[in-house]
Amino acid sequence: MNILSLFSGAGGLDLGFEKAGFKTIWANEYDNEIWETFEKNFPKTTLDRRSIANVPSIDIPEAIGLIGGPPCQSWSEAGKSRGIEDHRGQLFFEFIRVLRDKKPLFFLAENVSGMLAGRHSEALDNIKNHFIDSGYDLSFKLLNAHDYQVPQDRKRLFFVGFRKDLNISFEFPKEFPKKRFLKDVIWDLKDNVLAAKEKNYTNGENCAIDNHEYMIGGFSTMYMSRNRVRNWDEPSFTIQAGGRHAPLHPSAPKMEFVEPNIRIFVPAHEHLYRRLSIRECARIQTFPDNHKFYYDNLTAGYKMVGNAVPPNLAYRLAKKIQESLLIALSSGAINTDNLNSHTNNSQCERSVS
Repeated sequence: MNILSLFSGAGGLDLGFEKAGFKTIWANEYDNEIWETFEKNFPKTTLDRRSIANVPSIDIPEAIGLIGGPPCQSWSEAGKSRGIEDHRGQLFFEFIRVLRDKKPLFFLAENVSGMLAGRHSEALDNIKNHFIDSGYDLSFKLLNAHDYQVPQDRKRLFFVGFRKDLNISFEFPKEFPKKRFLKDVIWDLKDNVLAAKEKNYTNGENCAIDNHEYMIGGFSTMYMSRNRVRNWDEPSFTIQAGGRHAPLHPSAPKMEFVEPNIRIFVPAHEHLYRRLSIRECARIQTFPDNHKFYYDNLTAGYKMVGNAVPPNLAYRLAKKIQESLLIALSSGAINTDNLNSHTNNSQCERSVS
């Protein structure tokens, strides 16, 4: 079952969908710091490197599904929260443009929880109406990745739609009763990590495990305003796209409270505090160790990992989508011709520069 991927990043969504049995035949990513990582981890996928705004729909092959996470900085609670007024927020409409022109059987779009803020309510309603007016039955829900065997608290909003002619009523996957915590995924990495080289350049092949290196440098007053340490038996804080805001390793004691918005490292134990490595962040995001991230400076590595959808969560969503499609197939709402007509990958023989 062939799918298309927009704003693909390092491929977290794609990994989850491919594990569920889908195949990303064409992807689009404009950030040149990500290209090598995506292409080397998905060698059979055509990567279009142009801005999606400059990609005519005719250049995009047919597929049964469309997935992607339009840039979220403009909606983020931690940023300026300009939403649809920011050109990055408007990229959501490029996703909708491709959806309308290609008319796949389903789509999935992901974004930050900040979209639910009251100041964005009109813009959010506008986006939802565009999905519906494009001919899709829409479901959307705020999910915490920790409920789906991802060892971190990470709340994200998901939009899932099926073409109205399929009459599919989608239900999001149920939460997993068994949770995963930091000790479950990074305990074995605690003793062989490397600090970044000067100016946070990579250690490259000197890492015992790919990408097992952490950013060096001081911590801002904003960073020091609250506790940044989670214990081994807790889920991680959200893995963010900026290395300077990475959570601290659980081997350190929790930071001491001084007064509101001021915390300090426990005196005489300052040496225990380090940021999580890129590989530790990737493990917490549920990337497998054979998914290598390529970069010269660690800032790019943290960005790729932190912007990704956790593959485990993507897999759970993909399985529910697949289940819905198979039910529709068995009921006759979809026939094999519908599926076969969206599997032509003849346009996917080379990367587009």
